[in-house]
Amino acid sequence: MATHEVFNQAPPLGDHDTSEDPALLEAVVREGAQWALPELHGLGRLAGSQEWREEGRRAERNAPVLRTHDRTGHRVDEVEYDPAYHRVMRVAVEHGLHGAPWADDRPGAHVARAAKFMAWSVDAGHMCPISMTYAVVPALRAEPALAATWEPGLTAREYDFGLRAPATKRGLIAGMSMTEKQGGSDVRANTTTAQPLGDGRFRLDGHKWFTSAPMSDLFLTLAQAPGGLSCVLVPRVLPDGSRNQLRLMRLKDKLGNRSNASSEIEYEGAEAWLVGEEGRGVRTIVEMVNMTRLDCVIGSASAMRSALVQAAHHARHRSAFGKSLIDQPLMRNVLADLAVESEAATVAMMRLAGANDRAVRGDETEAALRRVGLAVTKYFICKRAPMAVGEALECLGGNGYIEDFDLARIYREAPLMSIWEGSGNVAALDLLRAIGREPATLGAFFAEVELAAGTDHRFDDALAQLKKEFGNLEDVELRARRIAELMALLLQGSLLLRHAPAAVADAFCASRLGGDRGSVFGTLPSGLDLDAILDRTQVG
Repeated sequence: MATHEVFNQAPPLGDHDTSEDPALLEAVVREGAQWALPELHGLGRLAGSQEWREEGRRAERNAPVLRTHDRTGHRVDEVEYDPAYHRVMRVAVEHGLHGAPWADDRPGAHVARAAKFMAWSVDAGHMCPISMTYAVVPALRAEPALAATWEPGLTAREYDFGLRAPATKRGLIAGMSMTEKQGGSDVRANTTTAQPLGDGRFRLDGHKWFTSAPMSDLFLTLAQAPGGLSCVLVPRVLPDGSRNQLRLMRLKDKLGNRSNASSEIEYEGAEAWLVGEEGRGVRTIVEMVNMTRLDCVIGSASAMRSALVQAAHHARHRSAFGKSLIDQPLMRNVLADLAVESEAATVAMMRLAGANDRAVRGDETEAALRRVGLAVTKYFICKRAPMAVGEALECLGGNGYIEDFDLARIYREAPLMSIWEGSGNVAALDLLRAIGREPATLGAFFAEVELAAGTDHRFDDALAQLKKEFGNLEDVELRARRIAELMALLLQGSLLLRHAPAAVADAFCASRLGGDRGSVFGTLPSGLDLDAILDRTQVG
């Protein structure tokens, strides 16, 4: 019937390479991982294929199911996943997105991993256990004997799902179980107890409010030992093959992805092993926090880029008022503004991935930059992502709001990155704490951003404003968010001025540092080279 004719609808985004992002590829080379480009492009082509995008959708549609008991009443505490979830997990592990960089001595290994993490965007949910496995390894190294036992499995590029004795598995996945209902980010309020058994083991009793990926092989958790809050390793299955006493109480009905199970658990006589010094649990997990923060920033940058690609594709194929959306001046402003935001997030993320790579190899200056850089970008970029994705969704109009289109799924997930590991206030206050305890971190930050000093008066003015903020420490905690935001913008601006095309850097400085914009996307001032900015959004 003529009334059912379909026209002026954008075709599906076809097969493409998700790594084909100029800002990402340029940064991979700049940060010393050019050797990884062939594998990055290979993974990007997988992620951009219709086949693997559908696998991600299937994992999302078919949510995991909790089975607390078997048919005869025995507790099993298992979660069943759709086979698509296991397939996307397998690809992630085989490409080393989990713990593999810790076993790779090549300079740039962690940079390559960050780029691949960004490109493998088929499903957000499964990236949670991938990220936790990556973050657990450096914390585990605080206890060399435990690291020697567990690290080979955590870095192996084989995905071996199932609850079996760890020594019998070809590869292992790790999780974290830190927060409790009465404390949240205030982990010192934890009530879970760890009592020494006299043979190196501890007995755990208590509860955890959020434990993602509860089918993982091991978890790091925080508990109150006789010597204070401590970090312990809790295997899901004990060395003799028996189940540890971890009870899955329920799966969370959460906003965001459905493919990853988030659970509440209880320990009742669970066995655990101390990681690090008793009573220094928070200090032990600091390195782990750095890694999860990096992944939050990567995830936000990935979401912004994916959303931008979807919005630009739609605008190139949809017509309104006599011409393509991409040729409408106001739509061009919106898309260019989103492109600038995406590129700024990507260059900052990759610079910190490079700092991370060099920090784990012993570079103290890069470690200092990483410490404050991850705090400010975790605060700012992860807050910008939901706004950017929401604006990209609006470019599709009503279609963007429908679950058949990928933007709805990206939008539901976007707020998680700002909440995971500690919400905005936690990140902003931790920035002040880091500067207070390690003054060298602020010096490393200024040394980095000042590499662009003198190249743009708007940047220089913002830099002077930041120094003014630190010139008066009265009510500094009240201004923590303001300071974190300005530091993030200066880091992004410095990197764009040094490495991005002039059109991108000019637009960023005019709008983000010069203040010549409104409070929403699509308010870039006149006189900018939008063509050059939008040229960097094309894929295919």
